[in-house]
Amino acid sequence: MGGPLTPIEQLGVSQLGAIQTVITDIDDTITTDGMLTAIAYSALENLRHSGLRVIVTTGRPAGWCDHIARMWPVDAVVGENGACCFWYDRKARSLSVRHSLPPQALRDNRERVEAVAAQVLADVPGTALASDQFCRLYDLAIDYCEDVPHVGEPCVRRIVDIMEAVGMTAKVSSIHVNGWFGTYDKLSMSRNIMRDLFGVDLDRDRDQIAYVGDSPNDAPMFAHFPYSVGVANVRDFVGKMDALPRYITHSRSGEGFAEFASLLIAMRSQQPRLN
Repeated sequence: MGGPLTPIEQLGVSQLGAIQTVITDIDDTITTDGMLTAIAYSALENLRHSGLRVIVTTGRPAGWCDHIARMWPVDAVVGENGACCFWYDRKARSLSVRHSLPPQALRDNRERVEAVAAQVLADVPGTALASDQFCRLYDLAIDYCEDVPHVGEPCVRRIVDIMEAVGMTAKVSSIHVNGWFGTYDKLSMSRNIMRDLFGVDLDRDRDQIAYVGDSPNDAPMFAHFPYSVGVANVRDFVGKMDALPRYITHSRSGEGFAEFASLLIAMRSQQPRLN
């Protein structure tokens, strides 16, 4: 489960000064109550302007990733919990996409995903397909509290059980239960993209990377990176996660993300410069 959550101000110049890349979740990490606030978007811009690489990883669908890669100040977007990655070359005006599964496997899985969706909706009253399901390529997203009243933890557990019983990987975010056929996750796609696009080894260079998140589907990332940061609402999931972040912000959601970004930029500016 990880050790105690340490306030982020205990990170010093020597630690934060070495960071070259920020990888971050979106929902309830950058967003607040479902909204992308000015302070959080400005934090993304400020990170990029300070010379940091910014990668977004999310359970949100491929269709959203196309938009985010084109219009947000980010270097790449890992979507559907690691199923795909989008990045946009602004000079060439060219969008590129990488997929975790070959096209035939993707087609074969669609009927299986639809069958699981029907079972969940029949067996767990009050749930719904996520409103963004129509623009997903890989996974099934069951809404348990975004656009429906919170169905309660026993129901969330039941959704996970149904998905896992048919061989799906199931992960709980702050708003959805996501299920997919395959062994990929946010970490595996991030590892591939960082290596192939930027020449960064996520194992060798992990001290140069900070990860920011808020919920159980961020656990693999929290476990991997020594500079893993949870926005304050990660406390809502203590006891329900395989790994906790090492550090925590004082503020929740987008304000917490902005809090960390401001600290990181300030600490980098205090680094001694070589002549």
